[in-house]
Amino acid sequence: MHKKASNSDNIVKIFVTGGAGYVGSIVTAELLGAGHRVFVYDNLSRGKRAAVPVDAQFIYGDVEDDTLLRQSLASCMPEAVMHFAALIEAGESMKVPEKYFRNNTANALSLLESMLRLGIKKFVFSSTAALYGDPINTPIQESDALRPTNAYGESKLLVERMLEWLHRIHGLRYASLRYFNAAGAAGSRGEAHEPESHLIPMLLQVALGQREHISIYGTDYGTPDGTCIRDYVHVLDLAAAHVIALEALADRGQLVYNLGSGRGFSVRQVVEAARRVTGHAIPAIESPRRPGDPAVLVASSAKIQRQLGWKAKFEDLDQIIASAWDWHRSHPHGYNSTG
Repeated sequence: MHKKASNSDNIVKIFVTGGAGYVGSIVTAELLGAGHRVFVYDNLSRGKRAAVPVDAQFIYGDVEDDTLLRQSLASCMPEAVMHFAALIEAGESMKVPEKYFRNNTANALSLLESMLRLGIKKFVFSSTAALYGDPINTPIQESDALRPTNAYGESKLLVERMLEWLHRIHGLRYASLRYFNAAGAAGSRGEAHEPESHLIPMLLQVALGQREHISIYGTDYGTPDGTCIRDYVHVLDLAAAHVIALEALADRGQLVYNLGSGRGFSVRQVVEAARRVTGHAIPAIESPRRPGDPAVLVASSAKIQRQLGWKAKFEDLDQIIASAWDWHRSHPHGYNSTG
């Protein structure tokens, strides 16, 4: 947690779209802890009102509602916007790609247009490792080729391209933070999607008796045990990176960073770790590959470490899963009820 600002001169007003979601709510808490004033704008289609910190000002609204969005921005007049409001299901994006281009790409453009009209020139974007598709090199560097294998990744890549042009032409200052696999919990805030499609929460649902088994999608990848390998980064580490990146925009105009631990774990390894942490057998069944799933996604976060001093503090997979397990046991039905 960052220290609170020592005086009013250090307080920054920040407008957070999607601040009721998993990552957005935890970043909001970190921003408040750093002494900033935060306005959360969320339509609660995926986020939860209970996840929004009490010290944040909540605005119920949809980014797609241009009029309300512009009115809200004009009323708050923040120094910066952090944008988390997006659909994130890679599998779904391969069934209804148009939904992702509308929600993730077109809505981001509407937000950016409203910001520019109001003279708001700092933007922190929740991006993704899905931009890289099937990478040639591992670990992945920010300069590596961007070639998404699913429409979700493409919808985010289009936003990054817009940001580069808006920086070049209008002087927009932005940070694009490419997450690898966000995981873990932070106190009273944890990961709860409806429906759930993320590996660690689904494993914990099996351990809680809410699912019969876990499915392993694809066992014939060119990896040591045949299953996909991913880089799991604790959500508190992600949140810290957002606060640091926002501060860096004071004297930098364009920041693009990977956010990961730099270590990769296969699906089978994650299943085994969840068994160790929970003490539950967690039955697993092998299923066909899902379209658009790259075999290996592991980050090099050397650039942000070198330039801004950020490094993942939570590197132990069991520790990350244990923090999530604590939250899921106390919130067995997510934010709908507690244990």
